[in-house]
Amino acid sequence: MAERAAPGGAGPEAAAPVPAGPQGPELSREEKLQLRKEKKQQKKKKRSEKGPAAEPPELGTAPDPGQPRVAAHPASLPALADGPSDGEKPAGGKSKAELRAERRAKQEAERAQKQAKKAELSQAATAAKPRLTPTEPQSVVKRLPEHVQVDDPAAQRKLAKKLERQQVPLRQDYGTKVNLFSHLHQYSRKKPLTQQMSIPSTVIHPAVVRLGLQYSQGIINGSNARCIALLEVFKQLIRDYSTPPNEELSRDLVAKLKPHISFLNQCRPLSASMGNAIKFLKKEISCLPDTLREEEAKEKLQDTIDKYLREKILLAAEAISRSAFEKINDNDVILVYGCSSLVNRTLCDAHVKKGRAFRVIVVDSRPRLEGRETLRRLVRKGIHCTYVMINAISYVLPEVSKVLLGAHALLANGSVMSRVGTSQIALVSKAYNVPVLVCCETYKFCERVQTDSFVSNELDDPDDLIVLRKGQAQLGGWAENKSLRLLNLVYDVTPPDLVDLVITDLGMIPCTSVPVVLRVKNVDQ
Repeated sequence: MAERAAPGGAGPEAAAPVPAGPQGPELSREEKLQLRKEKKQQKKKKRSEKGPAAEPPELGTAPDPGQPRVAAHPASLPALADGPSDGEKPAGGKSKAELRAERRAKQEAERAQKQAKKAELSQAATAAKPRLTPTEPQSVVKRLPEHVQVDDPAAQRKLAKKLERQQVPLRQDYGTKVNLFSHLHQYSRKKPLTQQMSIPSTVIHPAVVRLGLQYSQGIINGSNARCIALLEVFKQLIRDYSTPPNEELSRDLVAKLKPHISFLNQCRPLSASMGNAIKFLKKEISCLPDTLREEEAKEKLQDTIDKYLREKILLAAEAISRSAFEKINDNDVILVYGCSSLVNRTLCDAHVKKGRAFRVIVVDSRPRLEGRETLRRLVRKGIHCTYVMINAISYVLPEVSKVLLGAHALLANGSVMSRVGTSQIALVSKAYNVPVLVCCETYKFCERVQTDSFVSNELDDPDDLIVLRKGQAQLGGWAENKSLRLLNLVYDVTPPDLVDLVITDLGMIPCTSVPVVLRVKNVDQ
Protein backbone atom coordinates (compact mmCIF):
# COMPACT_ATOMS: atom_id res chain seq x y z
CA MET A 1 0.00 0.00 0.00
CA ALA A 2 1.38 3.44 -0.98
CA GLU A 3 2.24 6.01 1.62
CA ARG A 4 -0.05 8.98 2.28
CA ALA A 5 1.14 12.20 0.70
CA ALA A 6 1.96 15.20 2.86
CA PRO A 7 -0.71 17.82 2.79
CA GLY A 8 1.58 20.77 1.98
CA GLY A 9 3.79 19.34 -0.75
CA ALA A 10 4.58 16.33 -2.86
CA GLY A 11 5.18 13.15 -1.00
CA PRO A 12 7.47 10.35 -1.94
CA GLU A 13 7.30 9.13 -5.53
CA ALA A 14 4.17 7.12 -6.20
CA ALA A 15 4.39 3.61 -7.44
CA ALA A 16 3.53 2.78 -11.07
CA PRO A 17 -0.21 2.49 -11.61
CA VAL A 18 -1.46 -1.03 -11.69
CA PRO A 19 -4.91 -1.69 -13.11
CA ALA A 20 -7.25 -2.92 -10.48
CA GLY A 21 -8.50 -6.37 -11.19
CA PRO A 22 -11.51 -8.03 -9.68
CA GLN A 23 -9.62 -8.65 -6.50
CA GLY A 24 -6.68 -6.21 -7.01
CA PRO A 25 -5.80 -3.42 -4.59
CA GLU A 26 -7.64 -0.09 -4.99
CA LEU A 27 -5.75 2.82 -6.66
CA SER A 28 -4.50 5.55 -4.39
CA ARG A 29 -5.55 9.16 -4.72
CA GLU A 30 -2.27 10.26 -6.29
CA GLU A 31 -2.53 7.55 -8.94
CA LYS A 32 -6.07 8.59 -9.83
CA LEU A 33 -4.99 12.23 -10.19
CA GLN A 34 -2.12 11.22 -12.42
CA LEU A 35 -4.42 9.18 -14.69
CA ARG A 36 -6.95 12.01 -14.83
CA LYS A 37 -4.21 14.48 -15.72
CA GLU A 38 -2.98 12.31 -18.59
CA LYS A 39 -6.53 11.85 -19.94
CA LYS A 40 -7.18 15.60 -19.87
CA GLN A 41 -3.97 16.29 -21.75
CA GLN A 42 -4.97 13.75 -24.43
CA LYS A 43 -8.46 15.30 -24.77
CA LYS A 44 -7.02 18.79 -24.98
CA LYS A 45 -4.62 17.68 -27.73
CA LYS A 46 -7.51 16.17 -29.73
CA ARG A 47 -9.60 19.34 -29.32
CA SER A 48 -6.75 21.52 -30.51
CA GLU A 49 -6.40 19.36 -33.63
CA LYS A 50 -10.14 19.46 -34.38
CA GLY A 51 -10.48 23.24 -34.07
CA PRO A 52 -11.51 26.01 -31.79
CA ALA A 53 -15.11 24.77 -31.46
CA ALA A 54 -14.02 21.84 -29.30
CA GLU A 55 -11.83 24.02 -27.04
CA PRO A 56 -12.90 23.85 -23.36
CA PRO A 57 -13.82 27.08 -21.55
CA GLU A 58 -11.07 28.86 -19.68
CA LEU A 59 -10.85 28.77 -15.93
CA GLY A 60 -12.47 31.66 -14.20
CA THR A 61 -15.15 32.19 -16.87
CA ALA A 62 -18.79 31.71 -16.14
CA PRO A 63 -20.11 28.34 -17.15
CA ASP A 64 -22.68 28.05 -19.87
CA PRO A 65 -26.14 27.99 -18.31
CA GLY A 66 -27.20 25.28 -20.74
CA GLN A 67 -24.43 22.96 -19.66
CA PRO A 68 -24.71 20.89 -16.43
CA ARG A 69 -22.49 22.10 -13.64
CA VAL A 70 -19.83 19.66 -12.51
CA ALA A 71 -18.19 20.21 -9.12
CA ALA A 72 -14.46 20.04 -9.35
CA HIS A 73 -12.67 18.01 -6.74
CA PRO A 74 -10.56 20.24 -4.52
CA ALA A 75 -7.54 18.03 -4.99
CA SER A 76 -7.78 18.34 -8.76
CA LEU A 77 -7.17 22.11 -8.75
CA PRO A 78 -3.40 21.86 -8.30
CA ALA A 79 -3.29 19.31 -11.10
CA LEU A 80 -5.25 21.63 -13.42
CA ALA A 81 -3.07 24.51 -12.48
CA ASP A 82 -0.01 22.49 -13.46
CA GLY A 83 -1.43 21.86 -17.00
CA PRO A 84 -0.66 24.11 -20.01
CA SER A 85 -2.56 27.31 -20.43
CA ASP A 86 -4.60 28.21 -23.57
CA GLY A 87 -1.89 30.31 -25.18
CA GLU A 88 0.83 27.68 -24.75
CA LYS A 89 1.55 24.64 -26.92
CA PRO A 90 0.13 21.41 -25.54
CA ALA A 91 2.68 18.78 -24.58
CA GLY A 92 3.73 16.95 -27.72
CA GLY A 93 1.26 19.06 -29.90
CA LYS A 94 1.17 22.20 -32.14
CA SER A 95 -0.78 25.42 -32.03
CA LYS A 96 -3.70 26.08 -34.39
CA ALA A 97 -1.75 28.60 -36.44
CA GLU A 98 1.04 26.09 -37.02
CA LEU A 99 -1.44 23.38 -38.03
CA ARG A 100 -3.16 25.73 -40.48
CA ALA A 101 0.17 26.75 -41.93
CA GLU A 102 1.13 23.10 -42.39
CA ARG A 103 -2.17 22.32 -44.14
CA ARG A 104 -1.77 25.36 -46.42
CA ALA A 105 1.79 24.40 -47.30
CA LYS A 106 0.67 20.87 -48.11
CA GLN A 107 -2.11 22.13 -50.40
CA GLU A 108 0.27 24.49 -52.17
CA ALA A 109 2.76 21.67 -52.71
CA GLU A 110 0.04 19.42 -54.20
CA ARG A 111 -1.19 22.25 -56.45
CA ALA A 112 2.32 22.95 -57.67
CA GLN A 113 2.82 19.25 -58.40
CA LYS A 114 -0.38 19.13 -60.47
CA GLN A 115 0.61 22.23 -62.44
CA ALA A 116 4.01 20.70 -63.16
CA LYS A 117 2.34 17.53 -64.48
CA LYS A 118 -0.01 19.57 -66.70
CA ALA A 119 2.91 21.56 -68.07
CA GLU A 120 4.77 18.35 -68.92
CA LEU A 121 1.70 16.92 -70.70
CA SER A 122 1.14 20.14 -72.68
CA GLN A 123 4.80 20.24 -73.72
CA ALA A 124 4.57 16.65 -74.94
CA ALA A 125 1.40 17.45 -76.92
CA THR A 126 3.03 20.55 -78.42
CA ALA A 127 6.05 18.53 -79.48
CA ALA A 128 3.78 15.95 -81.13
CA LYS A 129 1.47 18.47 -82.87
CA PRO A 130 2.40 22.15 -82.74
CA ARG A 131 -0.51 24.49 -82.19
CA LEU A 132 -0.42 28.16 -83.15
CA THR A 133 -1.98 30.93 -81.10
CA PRO A 134 -4.32 33.31 -82.94
CA THR A 135 -1.73 36.11 -82.80
CA GLU A 136 1.03 34.02 -84.39
CA PRO A 137 1.27 33.88 -88.20
CA GLN A 138 0.56 30.53 -89.76
CA SER A 139 3.69 28.61 -90.56
CA VAL A 140 2.07 26.83 -93.52
CA VAL A 141 1.03 29.27 -96.24
CA LYS A 142 -0.81 28.04 -99.29
CA ARG A 143 1.48 28.15 -102.32
CA LEU A 144 0.75 31.04 -104.64
CA PRO A 145 0.36 30.29 -108.36
CA GLU A 146 3.48 30.90 -110.40
CA HIS A 147 1.77 33.34 -112.77
CA VAL A 148 1.15 35.85 -109.95
CA GLN A 149 4.75 35.96 -108.69
CA VAL A 150 6.49 37.49 -111.68
CA ASP A 151 8.02 40.27 -109.57
CA ASP A 152 9.56 37.79 -107.10
CA PRO A 153 13.10 36.86 -108.26
CA ALA A 154 13.24 33.77 -106.02
CA ALA A 155 9.95 32.46 -107.43
CA GLN A 156 11.12 33.11 -110.98
CA ARG A 157 14.38 31.24 -110.39
CA LYS A 158 12.39 28.34 -108.98
CA LEU A 159 10.07 28.39 -112.01
CA ALA A 160 13.05 28.48 -114.42
CA LYS A 161 14.60 25.43 -112.73
CA LYS A 162 11.28 23.58 -112.88
CA LEU A 163 10.82 24.33 -116.58
CA GLU A 164 14.43 23.36 -117.25
CA ARG A 165 13.85 19.96 -115.65
CA GLN A 166 10.75 19.52 -117.80
CA GLN A 167 12.64 20.78 -120.90
CA VAL A 168 10.03 23.51 -121.42
CA PRO A 169 11.27 26.95 -122.57
CA LEU A 170 10.54 30.06 -120.50
CA ARG A 171 8.59 32.78 -122.28
CA GLN A 172 9.83 36.32 -121.72
CA ASP A 173 7.55 39.20 -120.71
CA TYR A 174 6.87 42.09 -123.07
CA GLY A 175 6.97 45.81 -122.38
CA THR A 176 6.85 47.84 -119.18
CA LYS A 177 3.98 47.02 -116.84
CA VAL A 178 1.95 49.18 -114.49
CA ASN A 179 3.44 48.89 -111.00
CA LEU A 180 0.19 47.66 -109.47
CA PHE A 181 0.20 44.68 -111.86
CA SER A 182 3.93 44.00 -112.01
CA HIS A 183 3.36 40.56 -110.45
CA LEU A 184 1.49 39.32 -113.56
CA HIS A 185 2.78 38.14 -116.95
CA GLN A 186 2.40 40.34 -120.00
CA TYR A 187 2.99 38.80 -123.42
CA SER A 188 2.94 40.11 -126.99
CA ARG A 189 1.03 38.52 -129.85
CA LYS A 190 2.92 40.29 -132.61
CA LYS A 191 5.90 37.96 -132.49
CA PRO A 192 4.89 34.31 -133.04
CA LEU A 193 5.49 31.98 -130.14
CA THR A 194 7.82 29.83 -132.21
CA GLN A 195 10.15 32.83 -132.62
CA GLN A 196 10.08 33.72 -128.93
CA MET A 197 10.96 30.26 -127.61
CA SER A 198 12.42 27.02 -128.95
CA ILE A 199 9.87 24.22 -128.53
CA PRO A 200 11.37 20.70 -128.18
CA SER A 201 9.36 18.33 -130.34
CA THR A 202 10.57 15.28 -128.40
CA VAL A 203 8.97 16.48 -125.15
CA ILE A 204 5.89 18.42 -126.28
CA HIS A 205 3.27 16.64 -128.39
CA PRO A 206 2.60 18.38 -131.76
CA ALA A 207 -1.11 18.68 -130.93
CA VAL A 208 -0.24 20.49 -127.69
CA VAL A 209 2.13 22.83 -129.57
CA ARG A 210 -0.63 23.69 -132.05
CA LEU A 211 -3.09 24.31 -129.20
CA GLY A 212 -0.59 26.53 -127.38
CA LEU A 213 -0.09 28.63 -130.51
CA GLN A 214 -3.86 29.04 -130.86
CA TYR A 215 -4.11 30.12 -127.22
CA SER A 216 -1.28 32.65 -127.54
CA GLN A 217 -2.65 34.20 -130.76
CA GLY A 218 -6.18 34.50 -129.35
CA ILE A 219 -7.67 32.18 -131.98
CA ILE A 220 -9.42 30.07 -129.30
CA ASN A 221 -11.19 32.31 -126.77
CA GLY A 222 -13.77 31.74 -124.07
CA SER A 223 -13.68 29.43 -121.04
CA ASN A 224 -15.79 26.68 -122.60
CA ALA A 225 -13.97 26.71 -125.96
CA ARG A 226 -10.54 26.61 -124.31
CA CYS A 227 -11.55 23.76 -121.98
CA ILE A 228 -13.10 21.68 -124.77
CA ALA A 229 -10.01 22.13 -126.94
CA LEU A 230 -7.77 21.15 -124.02
CA LEU A 231 -9.64 17.92 -123.30
CA GLU A 232 -9.74 16.96 -126.98
CA VAL A 233 -5.95 17.39 -127.19
CA PHE A 234 -5.51 15.31 -124.02
CA LYS A 235 -7.55 12.54 -125.64
CA GLN A 236 -5.15 12.53 -128.57
CA LEU A 237 -2.19 12.59 -126.20
CA ILE A 238 -3.55 9.54 -124.35
CA ARG A 239 -4.16 7.68 -127.62
CA ASP A 240 -0.53 8.21 -128.69
CA TYR A 241 0.90 7.34 -125.27
CA SER A 242 2.70 4.07 -124.60
CA THR A 243 3.88 2.97 -121.17
CA PRO A 244 7.67 2.56 -120.88
CA PRO A 245 8.99 -0.79 -119.58
CA ASN A 246 9.08 -1.21 -115.80
CA GLU A 247 6.66 1.70 -115.34
CA GLU A 248 3.03 2.00 -114.22
CA LEU A 249 0.60 3.85 -116.47
CA SER A 250 -1.09 5.65 -113.55
CA ARG A 251 2.23 7.14 -112.44
CA ASP A 252 4.03 7.70 -115.72
CA LEU A 253 1.10 9.29 -117.58
CA VAL A 254 0.66 11.96 -114.89
CA ALA A 255 4.38 12.72 -115.13
CA LYS A 256 4.11 12.96 -118.93
CA LEU A 257 1.22 15.45 -118.68
CA LYS A 258 3.14 17.90 -116.47
CA PRO A 259 5.45 19.39 -119.15
CA HIS A 260 2.50 19.78 -121.54
CA ILE A 261 0.50 21.65 -118.89
CA SER A 262 3.52 23.87 -118.14
CA PHE A 263 3.91 24.67 -121.82
CA LEU A 264 0.24 25.62 -122.19
CA ASN A 265 0.53 27.79 -119.08
CA GLN A 266 3.48 29.59 -120.72
CA CYS A 267 1.38 30.23 -123.82
CA ARG A 268 -1.49 31.70 -121.77
CA PRO A 269 -2.39 31.31 -118.07
CA LEU A 270 -4.89 28.50 -117.53
CA SER A 271 -8.49 29.41 -116.83
CA ALA A 272 -10.40 28.17 -113.77
CA SER A 273 -12.41 25.74 -115.93
CA MET A 274 -9.20 24.28 -117.41
CA GLY A 275 -7.67 23.92 -113.95
CA ASN A 276 -10.73 21.98 -112.74
CA ALA A 277 -10.65 19.74 -115.82
CA ILE A 278 -6.93 18.98 -115.36
CA LYS A 279 -7.48 18.18 -111.68
CA PHE A 280 -10.32 15.81 -112.62
CA LEU A 281 -8.23 14.05 -115.27
CA LYS A 282 -5.26 13.55 -112.95
CA LYS A 283 -7.53 12.05 -110.30
CA GLU A 284 -9.04 9.64 -112.81
CA ILE A 285 -5.57 8.54 -113.99
CA SER A 286 -4.32 7.95 -110.44
CA CYS A 287 -7.43 5.86 -109.62
CA LEU A 288 -6.94 3.43 -112.50
CA PRO A 289 -6.67 -0.18 -111.25
CA ASP A 290 -3.38 -1.97 -111.87
CA THR A 291 -5.20 -5.00 -113.29
CA LEU A 292 -6.24 -3.14 -116.46
CA ARG A 293 -4.20 -3.62 -119.60
CA GLU A 294 -2.76 -0.53 -121.26
CA GLU A 295 -5.26 -0.39 -124.12
CA GLU A 296 -8.20 -0.87 -121.74
CA ALA A 297 -6.92 1.87 -119.43
CA LYS A 298 -6.44 4.32 -122.33
CA GLU A 299 -9.90 3.56 -123.66
CA LYS A 300 -11.41 4.05 -120.23
CA LEU A 301 -9.69 7.44 -119.85
CA GLN A 302 -10.97 8.61 -123.23
CA ASP A 303 -14.50 7.55 -122.29
CA THR A 304 -14.13 9.45 -119.01
CA ILE A 305 -13.11 12.62 -120.89
CA ASP A 306 -16.06 12.26 -123.26
CA LYS A 307 -18.41 11.83 -120.30
CA TYR A 308 -16.96 14.94 -118.63
CA LEU A 309 -17.45 16.99 -121.81
CA ARG A 310 -21.00 15.73 -122.27
CA GLU A 311 -22.20 16.14 -118.66
CA LYS A 312 -20.27 19.17 -117.42
CA ILE A 313 -20.47 21.34 -120.56
CA LEU A 314 -23.03 20.20 -123.13
CA LEU A 315 -25.83 18.87 -120.89
CA ALA A 316 -25.12 21.61 -118.34
CA ALA A 317 -25.66 24.26 -121.02
CA GLU A 318 -28.95 22.60 -122.00
CA ALA A 319 -30.14 22.57 -118.37
CA ILE A 320 -29.18 26.23 -117.89
CA SER A 321 -31.00 27.17 -121.09
CA ARG A 322 -34.21 25.54 -119.81
CA SER A 323 -33.92 27.24 -116.41
CA ALA A 324 -33.16 30.66 -117.90
CA PHE A 325 -36.20 30.38 -120.22
CA GLU A 326 -38.43 30.72 -117.15
CA LYS A 327 -37.00 34.20 -116.54
CA ILE A 328 -37.50 35.43 -120.14
CA ASN A 329 -40.92 36.88 -120.94
CA ASP A 330 -42.46 38.31 -124.08
CA ASN A 331 -41.57 41.92 -124.88
CA ASP A 332 -38.57 41.81 -122.52
CA VAL A 333 -35.55 43.98 -123.21
CA ILE A 334 -32.48 41.96 -122.25
CA LEU A 335 -29.00 43.46 -121.95
CA VAL A 336 -25.97 41.24 -122.62
CA TYR A 337 -22.26 42.05 -122.56
CA GLY A 338 -19.38 40.68 -124.61
CA CYS A 339 -19.58 37.21 -126.09
CA SER A 340 -20.70 34.33 -123.86
CA SER A 341 -21.46 31.08 -125.66
CA LEU A 342 -23.83 30.07 -122.86
CA VAL A 343 -25.82 33.31 -122.93
CA ASN A 344 -26.00 33.20 -126.74
CA ARG A 345 -27.37 29.66 -126.66
CA THR A 346 -29.92 30.57 -123.99
CA LEU A 347 -31.28 33.49 -126.01
CA CYS A 348 -31.35 31.53 -129.26
CA ASP A 349 -33.20 28.59 -127.64
CA ALA A 350 -35.76 30.92 -126.03
CA HIS A 351 -36.48 32.62 -129.36
CA VAL A 352 -36.23 29.73 -131.82
CA LYS A 353 -37.41 26.70 -129.80
CA LYS A 354 -39.79 28.38 -127.35
CA GLY A 355 -41.06 31.22 -129.56
CA ARG A 356 -40.45 34.06 -127.11
CA ALA A 357 -40.41 37.55 -128.62
CA PHE A 358 -37.90 39.89 -126.96
CA ARG A 359 -35.29 42.48 -127.82
CA VAL A 360 -31.58 42.29 -126.97
CA ILE A 361 -29.17 45.18 -126.31
CA VAL A 362 -25.61 44.04 -126.98
CA VAL A 363 -23.02 46.05 -125.02
CA ASP A 364 -19.44 45.94 -126.26
CA SER A 365 -16.06 47.38 -125.23
CA ARG A 366 -12.63 47.89 -126.69
CA PRO A 367 -10.12 46.52 -127.52
CA ARG A 368 -11.56 43.03 -128.08
CA LEU A 369 -15.00 44.06 -129.43
CA GLU A 370 -16.34 40.57 -128.73
CA GLY A 371 -19.91 41.83 -128.76
CA ARG A 372 -19.82 41.92 -132.56
CA GLU A 373 -19.69 38.11 -132.63
CA THR A 374 -22.71 37.99 -130.29
CA LEU A 375 -24.51 40.43 -132.56
CA ARG A 376 -23.85 38.26 -135.63
CA ARG A 377 -25.11 35.08 -133.94
CA LEU A 378 -28.32 36.65 -132.60
CA VAL A 379 -29.22 38.50 -135.78
CA ARG A 380 -28.67 35.28 -137.74
CA LYS A 381 -31.41 33.69 -135.59
CA GLY A 382 -33.82 36.56 -136.25
CA ILE A 383 -33.56 38.28 -132.85
CA HIS A 384 -34.02 42.05 -132.84
CA CYS A 385 -30.80 43.59 -131.45
CA THR A 386 -29.30 46.96 -130.54
CA TYR A 387 -25.53 47.50 -130.40
CA VAL A 388 -23.94 50.05 -128.03
CA MET A 389 -20.59 50.62 -126.40
CA ILE A 390 -20.11 50.25 -122.65
CA ASN A 391 -19.97 54.02 -122.05
CA ALA A 392 -23.61 54.29 -123.19
CA ILE A 393 -25.20 51.82 -120.76
CA SER A 394 -26.60 54.56 -118.52
CA TYR A 395 -28.68 55.75 -121.52
CA VAL A 396 -30.15 52.36 -122.37
CA LEU A 397 -30.66 50.89 -118.86
CA PRO A 398 -33.98 52.72 -118.18
CA GLU A 399 -35.64 50.56 -120.87
CA VAL A 400 -33.90 47.28 -119.85
CA SER A 401 -35.98 44.68 -117.98
CA LYS A 402 -33.08 42.36 -117.00
CA VAL A 403 -29.34 41.86 -117.50
CA LEU A 404 -28.02 38.45 -118.58
CA LEU A 405 -24.25 37.91 -118.12
CA GLY A 406 -21.78 35.08 -118.58
CA ALA A 407 -18.94 34.15 -116.21
CA HIS A 408 -15.33 33.08 -116.49
CA ALA A 409 -15.46 31.56 -112.97
CA LEU A 410 -17.51 31.70 -109.78
CA LEU A 411 -15.30 32.06 -106.72
CA ALA A 412 -15.81 30.51 -103.29
CA ASN A 413 -16.86 33.80 -101.69
CA GLY A 414 -19.64 34.28 -104.26
CA SER A 415 -17.78 36.80 -106.44
CA VAL A 416 -18.16 36.53 -110.20
CA MET A 417 -15.00 36.63 -112.30
CA SER A 418 -15.79 37.63 -115.87
CA ARG A 419 -14.70 39.79 -118.81
CA VAL A 420 -13.44 43.21 -117.70
CA GLY A 421 -16.37 45.65 -117.64
CA THR A 422 -18.84 43.18 -116.13
CA SER A 423 -18.60 44.70 -112.65
CA GLN A 424 -19.33 48.20 -114.02
CA ILE A 425 -22.43 46.94 -115.81
CA ALA A 426 -23.64 45.16 -112.66
CA LEU A 427 -23.01 48.28 -110.58
CA VAL A 428 -24.95 50.61 -112.88
CA SER A 429 -27.75 48.04 -113.21
CA LYS A 430 -28.05 47.93 -109.43
CA ALA A 431 -28.39 51.72 -109.38
CA TYR A 432 -31.26 51.46 -111.89
CA ASN A 433 -32.89 48.53 -109.97
CA VAL A 434 -32.47 46.20 -112.94
CA PRO A 435 -32.04 42.51 -111.94
CA VAL A 436 -28.68 40.94 -112.85
CA LEU A 437 -28.68 37.23 -113.76
CA VAL A 438 -25.46 35.27 -114.27
CA CYS A 439 -25.34 32.01 -116.27
CA CYS A 440 -22.52 29.70 -115.20
CA GLU A 441 -21.87 25.94 -115.22
CA THR A 442 -20.85 24.34 -111.93
CA TYR A 443 -17.59 23.02 -113.38
CA LYS A 444 -16.43 26.67 -113.42
CA PHE A 445 -16.92 26.98 -109.66
CA CYS A 446 -13.52 27.62 -108.10
CA GLU A 447 -12.31 27.28 -104.50
CA ARG A 448 -10.23 30.43 -104.82
CA VAL A 449 -11.35 33.46 -102.82
CA GLN A 450 -10.90 36.89 -104.38
CA THR A 451 -12.33 40.30 -103.51
CA ASP A 452 -10.47 42.43 -106.05
CA SER A 453 -9.11 42.31 -109.59
CA PHE A 454 -5.49 43.06 -108.69
CA VAL A 455 -4.02 39.97 -107.01
CA SER A 456 -5.01 37.36 -109.58
CA ASN A 457 -5.80 38.46 -113.10
CA GLU A 458 -4.45 38.29 -116.65
CA LEU A 459 -2.76 40.97 -118.73
CA ASP A 460 -3.37 41.00 -122.46
CA ASP A 461 -1.13 42.44 -125.16
CA PRO A 462 -0.84 46.21 -124.50
CA ASP A 463 -0.40 46.86 -128.23
CA ASP A 464 -4.10 46.02 -128.67
CA LEU A 465 -4.88 49.44 -127.18
CA ILE A 466 -3.15 51.22 -130.08
CA VAL A 467 -5.85 52.49 -132.46
CA LEU A 468 -5.09 53.75 -135.95
CA ARG A 469 -6.98 56.91 -136.87
CA LYS A 470 -6.39 58.43 -140.30
CA GLY A 471 -3.32 56.26 -140.62
CA GLN A 472 -1.76 57.52 -137.41
CA ALA A 473 -1.36 55.80 -134.05
CA GLN A 474 -1.43 58.16 -131.09
CA LEU A 475 0.18 55.59 -128.80
CA GLY A 476 2.75 54.35 -131.30
CA GLY A 477 6.18 53.93 -129.78
CA TRP A 478 4.83 53.85 -126.22
CA ALA A 479 7.45 51.25 -125.17
CA GLU A 480 10.27 53.79 -125.71
CA ASN A 481 8.57 56.35 -123.48
CA LYS A 482 9.65 55.56 -119.90
CA SER A 483 6.84 57.62 -118.37
CA LEU A 484 4.08 55.84 -120.33
CA ARG A 485 2.70 52.41 -119.51
CA LEU A 486 -0.35 50.68 -120.99
CA LEU A 487 -2.72 48.38 -119.08
CA ASN A 488 -4.95 45.86 -120.87
CA LEU A 489 -6.78 43.82 -118.23
CA VAL A 490 -8.72 40.70 -119.19
CA TYR A 491 -10.98 40.03 -116.19
CA ASP A 492 -12.63 41.80 -113.30
CA VAL A 493 -14.40 40.61 -110.13
CA THR A 494 -18.06 41.45 -109.43
CA PRO A 495 -19.10 41.42 -105.74
CA PRO A 496 -21.92 39.00 -104.86
CA ASP A 497 -24.24 41.76 -103.63
CA LEU A 498 -24.48 43.11 -107.19
CA VAL A 499 -25.76 39.76 -108.57
CA ASP A 500 -29.38 38.80 -107.94
CA LEU A 501 -29.33 35.21 -109.19
CA VAL A 502 -26.95 32.58 -110.60
CA ILE A 503 -28.47 30.12 -113.09
CA THR A 504 -26.55 26.82 -113.01
CA ASP A 505 -27.08 23.25 -114.18
CA LEU A 506 -28.17 22.45 -110.60
CA GLY A 507 -30.85 25.14 -110.64
CA MET A 508 -31.14 28.79 -109.67
CA ILE A 509 -29.09 29.68 -106.62
CA PRO A 510 -27.81 32.86 -104.93
CA CYS A 511 -24.10 33.65 -104.92
CA THR A 512 -23.89 32.69 -101.25
CA SER A 513 -24.63 29.04 -102.14
CA VAL A 514 -21.37 28.59 -104.08
CA PRO A 515 -19.50 27.11 -101.04
CA VAL A 516 -22.30 24.56 -100.61
CA VAL A 517 -22.00 23.44 -104.24
CA LEU A 518 -18.21 23.17 -103.89
CA ARG A 519 -18.60 21.06 -100.74
CA VAL A 520 -21.07 18.71 -102.44
CA LYS A 521 -18.75 18.38 -105.47
CA ASN A 522 -15.81 17.46 -103.23
CA VAL A 523 -17.90 14.80 -101.48
CA ASP A 524 -19.06 13.33 -104.80
CA GLN A 525 -15.52 13.19 -106.17
